[in-house]
Amino acid sequence: MTTLLIAEHDNTTLKDATNKTLTAAKAMGGNVHILVAGMDCQPAAEAAAKLDGVGKVLVVDDAAYEHALAEPLAALILSLAEPYDAIIAAATTSGKNFMPRVAALLDVMQISDILKVDGPDTFERTIYAGNAIQTVKSKDKKKVVTVRTAAFPATGEGGNAPIEEAKVAEAPAISSFVGEELSKSERPELASAKIIISGGRAMQSRENFTKYIEPVADKLGAAIGASRAAVDAGYAPNDWQVGQTGKVVAPQLYIAVGISGAIQHLAGMKDSKIIVAINKDEEAPIFQVADYGLVADLYQALPELEKQLTFLSSDSGD
Repeated sequence: MTTLLIAEHDNTTLKDATNKTLTAAKAMGGNVHILVAGMDCQPAAEAAAKLDGVGKVLVVDDAAYEHALAEPLAALILSLAEPYDAIIAAATTSGKNFMPRVAALLDVMQISDILKVDGPDTFERTIYAGNAIQTVKSKDKKKVVTVRTAAFPATGEGGNAPIEEAKVAEAPAISSFVGEELSKSERPELASAKIIISGGRAMQSRENFTKYIEPVADKLGAAIGASRAAVDAGYAPNDWQVGQTGKVVAPQLYIAVGISGAIQHLAGMKDSKIIVAINKDEEAPIFQVADYGLVADLYQALPELEKQLTFLSSDSGD
């Protein structure tokens, strides 16, 4: 069995999602090749070649792939698909954009958002907002799979795979890159952060996120998340959303502030190693999954938490 993994990168470095997807690909057995498609993306290809367990890296360096548009990328994958038994990618915004098109062009069923590999053709994934686990066995000749990266550890370095150039594929001229607006932050990326503090509807305003959540996040070196209710209310940007329709995370520490614990939110964070909940409603569902719960007014608890973190930081000399 040979698997083609579609790397996620910024043309210079690989994203952590690629390392985690590689872990899932290796669990399927057989050889794993990585495709790095982009513009001036040789550094990303070299990084992929160093990952443990990679048999070969295919690199396609062309302006058509600079922004990972779904149509040209899907056409490229299709042109390379023939010798492969499986095609795999991270279930990120990018992966969810081009992989369904790949599956449609190959006329196979996509197996989405897997969280466990039971064999080369058998996978586990969540259904019903994470309340049940479904085991799927594919009879398709080629498997098209996306991976919930929060469920897999990242593969480290230790390889020295050869790098080969692949040909640019002809793509339908039905889309073009117009522009992008990227949010910039010095905080860790939400999907790969080790500590996350998230706010819910009880935050009441964007200003309260700034006043109460951000100082604690800065002290902890944490990423900031939000519930869908907070995002829909305009208290937080879309890229902060954690949950079934947002980002699925599994940090070492997840602090849920003013979040009731709807099943859609729990589906996005319940695999966190330690969950801390702060809510003034002692009957809030979030306390059923929390390792530590504090029944308190967040507007009193968060300033006190920041004060204690400041004290601990100064006391340790940091």
